[in-house]
Amino acid sequence: MCDKTELARQMMTEGAYTCVLLLGDAQYTSRERGVKPLLMLLQSGRSYEGAVAADKTVGAGAAHLYVLLGVRRLWANVISTAALQVLAQNGIEAAYGECVPYIINRRGDGPCPIESAVEGAKSSREAHERILCALERLQQK
Repeated sequence: MCDKTELARQMMTEGAYTCVLLLGDAQYTSRERGVKPLLMLLQSGRSYEGAVAADKTVGAGAAHLYVLLGVRRLWANVISTAALQVLAQNGIEAAYGECVPYIINRRGDGPCPIESAVEGAKSSREAHERILCALERLQQK
């Protein structure tokens, strides 16, 4: 694992963050759950091209968002097989603690709705739109 990626992983663990992005001297940290911090980064309009990241849990939805952010390397405590495929197809190096068939929802009784929403997406842009729609549906419940 690259020193910068290891630094992001250590920062995440020691700071009890859900995700950390490092780009040059700039740092972004969050304790928000799910894909919310990644969506906030995308909405900021800033470039994260070439960043390294560490994240507690990466499903396919988060992987697509990391693609759109331009992240170069990623550490995940837990990652799904679909997320690994998305990252590999887009040239993002990934290291992880545990690989699982799919991310489990917060209730622990089924698959994560975001990972399910992006299944079959043809591009990360399409996945992003599906994520926004899924979050809107979830908020309406």
